[in-house]
Amino acid sequence: MQIINTSDGSHTIYLPEIDEQYHSVNGAVTESKYVYIEKGFNFHKAEKRTVFEIGFGTGLNCLLTALMAEKEKRKTLYFSIEKFPLAKSITKQLNFARQSSKAEQELFDKIHDCNWEEVVHISAYFRLKKINADLTNFDFEGIEKFDIIYYDAFGPDKQPEMWTPLIFDKISAATALNGILVTYSAKGNVRRQLMASGFEMERLQGPPGKNQMLRGIKREAKI
Repeated sequence: MQIINTSDGSHTIYLPEIDEQYHSVNGAVTESKYVYIEKGFNFHKAEKRTVFEIGFGTGLNCLLTALMAEKEKRKTLYFSIEKFPLAKSITKQLNFARQSSKAEQELFDKIHDCNWEEVVHISAYFRLKKINADLTNFDFEGIEKFDIIYYDAFGPDKQPEMWTPLIFDKISAATALNGILVTYSAKGNVRRQLMASGFEMERLQGPPGKNQMLRGIKREAKI
């Protein structure tokens, strides 16, 4: 596991065993802001929002969402699932907030230091529940439906078990009507499978280094 710099100066983590990194080398913060905040979180106009993130990873998407929730003063409940949480010895080295204000660094530290498996008040407008589990066998029973889905698993060629029709059906069933799903992936089979699971899909301009991404709106339950 190696911490590397991306084109915008922010860190990502490279995993040699699968030849994959957690974020785009064309800019980790740039990619996350564009795909998940601009095209996902900000696109949903509800006063209160419930977010579900597939792949907590470095906590970057969580940090950016918490900052936007505070900026907009919109209450946000954020769930994130991660099978293999990173060690604090790794996350303490990441520079996502270190280049910004002391308050942002404290927020990032609080996100990583808070307990798993419980809802924690991170800030005035942001609550977080980190879930240490495998999405492929996770049961959503008892959790309210989600307004926004951040689909940020490793790519279909690296983690194919996370991109199956059964997984998409499970996610669709947990998504509120007119809820939004965003992902950096633009693969045709991903788009078609999400459509079959009840999402109305569109291709959008991708972040730097990527031609396209996908956004879906939950329109119907799968029959």
